[in-house]
Amino acid sequence: MEKTLTALWKMLETLYVTKSLINRLVLKQRLFTFCMNEGWLLRDYISQFITLLNDLKNVEVQIDDED
Repeated sequence: MEKTLTALWKMLETLYVTKSLINRLVLKQRLFTFCMNEGWLLRDYISQFITLLNDLKNVEVQIDDED
């Protein structure tokens, strides 16, 4: 069971946490176009925003003050 979970985790990391330029640009684009939709709860909005920032941090994207 442990080998299966480890293999699955590695596969997910490979697919979603790649540090390629394209992935970094897509994540930055998501940050710049992120907005709150009508009807969203504030905590859901903040949770998604923090998740997006963590995704950017995981692929080592630096967010400048200018951004």
